[in-house]
Amino acid sequence: MKLNWPLMENNITMQDLNVLIEFLKGHPRLTQSDNVLAFEKEWSKWLGVKHSVYVNSGASANLITIAALKHLYGAGEIIVPPLTWVSDIASVIQNGFTPIFADIYPKNLCMDDEKVILKITDKTKAVFITHVQGFNGLTNRLLETLKERNIPLIEDVCESHGAMFRGRKLGSFGLVSNFSFYFAHHMSTVEGGMVSTDNEAIYETIRMMRSHGMVRESTSDSIKQKYINEYPDLSPDFIFAYPAYNVRNTEISAVLGRSQLKRLDENNVKRNKNFKLFLKNLDPIKYRTDFDLEGISNYALNLVIREPNTEFRDKVEKMMRGAGVEFRRGSSGGGNQLRQPYLKKIMPDKEYEKYPEAEHIHFYGYYVGNYSELKEEKILGLCNLLNSL
Repeated sequence: MKLNWPLMENNITMQDLNVLIEFLKGHPRLTQSDNVLAFEKEWSKWLGVKHSVYVNSGASANLITIAALKHLYGAGEIIVPPLTWVSDIASVIQNGFTPIFADIYPKNLCMDDEKVILKITDKTKAVFITHVQGFNGLTNRLLETLKERNIPLIEDVCESHGAMFRGRKLGSFGLVSNFSFYFAHHMSTVEGGMVSTDNEAIYETIRMMRSHGMVRESTSDSIKQKYINEYPDLSPDFIFAYPAYNVRNTEISAVLGRSQLKRLDENNVKRNKNFKLFLKNLDPIKYRTDFDLEGISNYALNLVIREPNTEFRDKVEKMMRGAGVEFRRGSSGGGNQLRQPYLKKIMPDKEYEKYPEAEHIHFYGYYVGNYSELKEEKILGLCNLLNSL
């Protein structure tokens, strides 16, 4: 059976393109301007936070978030998952923090809250949680512990737009949250990312970090005046508070984002229906089907072989390739990041062996594309093929 199933179909529709074409007909300014600001406000309202800053990628959102954390709170240790995207851990290393790893919980692929709490020390500056592929990684115990110990929570929600916990969207709990609008995610601006927060100091720092560290990018008159008074020898237009970056995005991307945001909730409902149908029809003896589905917003069909059997794994991969089903082994980010060259150089030898749940996903976990227009017959067809092995 040929399913011809790509990892993601083009999720920028003709409706989006027509909106963009009408915008371009006006011969507008294309660099960061009014549509970027409007997209930030609309995103903040949708998420339920005070502030958002639009940047050129989710990786850039990670980078400037951790940079701001360092400048405001100082360096130290940040607890991170071994199953995540490379830029989360890279941003920690690039900013001089020490990554401390906590293994994942098999029912949601996010960091196990108990293991996180055990890793907290006096050196812990933040917990950087990844809500993997639409699952919620928060628990009451984790939030209460972090609050008691005054440790900031950073949420990576790049793969989980619209996922919920306690009636609120993920990304509205942490000190800062990061989102990605890459092609394969819930919505796309071609390339793009967002930093969201309720914290005024973080917001103003992130705005400056986005644009070379320039003070004029702050929305706070008191911050601007403080620097002007302190540095009277500098032009007020060219005061650089931080050795920062240029990670701005464009009006074109913001127009696409504003258009796509209008359909995000509706599309998420369809994706969740797809995932539940997939799990319902998989053989639970061969594959994990007992994921925690409360509050999910899943853009992937997570396929995890129940037992560590390489011969069976090879059959699964051969079947999916033969059926034209694109997949990624290792699920989020290619599996256990501790096996990657960039971490092997700074972590103890065979450190990856200490994280058995991430190791299982590394070798026996996959994601298959899940998009709003995915046909039910394809999902059932794939389940039948997988169950027949």
